[in-house]
Amino acid sequence: MITLCIRYTIDMHKLTDFEKYARTWPEPIRRCGGELVGYYIPTKIAGPTNLALALINFPTLAAYEKYRDALMRDGDAKANVEFAERSGCIWIEDRSIMQKV
Repeated sequence: MITLCIRYTIDMHKLTDFEKYARTWPEPIRRCGGELVGYYIPTKIAGPTNLALALINFPTLAAYEKYRDALMRDGDAKANVEFAERSGCIWIEDRSIMQKV
């Protein structure tokens, strides 16, 4: 099992837009072969208020590669990315592949 970890630097003034973006992902992710662990947004309780995370599991690296190809062709996924780009709610996306110990 591997986990895709996407670390977002977001515009806190557009948190509502980022939440809409995050809530739109579960079905395209599932349809394209990923298992969404969840999207996480910042709180004002502690830590940075402009960082968000997404965690998506895959059984293998090959499954992740198939997912990426499928996601690039998925209409809902494309529309969601375009929404985020128009909104400007995401400044930076950093991706890494993690493995549970």
